[in-house]
Amino acid sequence: MKKIITFLLAMVLISCSSDETSTSTIPEEEMYFPPIGSTNWETKTIQSLNWNQSEVQPLLDYLELKNTKSFIILHNGKIVMENYFNGHTATTPWYWASAGKTLTATVTGIAEQEGFLNINNKVSDYLGTGWTSAPLIKENLITNKHLLTMTSGLNDAPGDDVSPANLQYVANAGTRWAYHNVYVKLQDVVAASTGQTWTNYFNTKLRDKIGMTGGSWIQNGGLSVYWSTTRNMARFGLLALNKGKWKNTQVVPQVYMENASATSQNINLAYGYLWWLNGKASYHMPQSQIQLNGSLIPSGPNDMYCALGKNDQKIYVIPSRKLVIIRMGDAADGSNFALSDFDEVLWQKINAVIN
Repeated sequence: MKKIITFLLAMVLISCSSDETSTSTIPEEEMYFPPIGSTNWETKTIQSLNWNQSEVQPLLDYLELKNTKSFIILHNGKIVMENYFNGHTATTPWYWASAGKTLTATVTGIAEQEGFLNINNKVSDYLGTGWTSAPLIKENLITNKHLLTMTSGLNDAPGDDVSPANLQYVANAGTRWAYHNVYVKLQDVVAASTGQTWTNYFNTKLRDKIGMTGGSWIQNGGLSVYWSTTRNMARFGLLALNKGKWKNTQVVPQVYMENASATSQNINLAYGYLWWLNGKASYHMPQSQIQLNGSLIPSGPNDMYCALGKNDQKIYVIPSRKLVIIRMGDAADGSNFALSDFDEVLWQKINAVIN
């Protein structure tokens, strides 16, 4: 009898061990990527994620109240919410505004990987001298990385015009953070170094590889502004979430994407390579030299990084939750350059749904 009991106990232990092993080896859901050249996009439900369905309508009501045109939430690549307001549709293009800065940063990383440029080299190596009105010795301090990190030292007061006369010396490169459209000169660097037009290189190396069909760069006041559908913006956010890899293709170097979404200098801790970073100890607002303590968007996840554009164009990327969230539309309240009060309240509404 004693031998039988011992045998039965051993069998129970083996069974329990087997159950634990089988549970622990259940594979995680693979990240989903919508097919290139297709409008098909897999979805999942609020219920399947155990989110709070009762808070969805208050979120949608707030979005509509705040002049939103489109809103998408992706979880692990699949669409959980996709909503359009005020006559906007899935096929209607809208401008990214400064959220498109991240497109420029991304393509710069591709060009570096292909050996056309080095972000640590000075801009004048590619554009020649005289691309600013700064003294030559000061102009030659400005590297491509300074443009990526908003630390060129050039005067941000004259506005959007990036002609040499308007690019004036204020401080040595790397010593002052200022939100400035001089970053657009990186598009000229890419064009000069590759021997292609910016649009052609962008289309072949980024847009077409992830299926951002139909988008285009449109000139607006001397700057190129990207226009596309909301789903195209979501595709780019998904590429960022997966560290530059689209399904089995590494479109952008992973290390570059990791650097782009991390603090890039010690002045504005909440800024990477034209990406805004949440969860840092302090941050600077656009058009301000004042350091503000605390997180950029206190209600948002600490690991979130964002592409933020004028009038509340948003890409939120949250690796810990496998989320990409897109908002396009008119300004929620007053006109703003990037961050606005809208971000904080919107995240309170999103948290009510996803937590």
